[in-house]
Amino acid sequence: MHETDMTKALILTVKDWWESQPDRPPIERVHLTVGNFTCVEPASLQFAFEVQTRDTFLQGAILEIRETPLIAFCHSCEAEYRPSIGTQYACPTCNAPMDDIRSGRELKIDRVEYGAIATPQPMHSD
Repeated sequence: MHETDMTKALILTVKDWWESQPDRPPIERVHLTVGNFTCVEPASLQFAFEVQTRDTFLQGAILEIRETPLIAFCHSCEAEYRPSIGTQYACPTCNAPMDDIRSGRELKIDRVEYGAIATPQPMHSD
């Protein structure tokens, strides 16, 4: 299951950022984009994240996964199309091989949501 290794890399990346923050805020959500052509199973990634973040700085954080479809561009037809993963990658109109992938290979951290440190703050009235 390569999702386990990917999750380790994700955690290390977030940890490096978190440790660079002077106040090390509690992390609430990690937003991730996963393309359908990466062969990453979002449910397995979610499970690996939950298991690997127990008793860590990310415990309780939510992994939000946004999937992007596989979209290719056919230069012969000058049109985008959505190949069927695992069955048909050629252009459905002219049968040209898929050589220009526009979407579907993404695997990236979009953003990290974090909360304020739970310390008393002075109240100000407006």
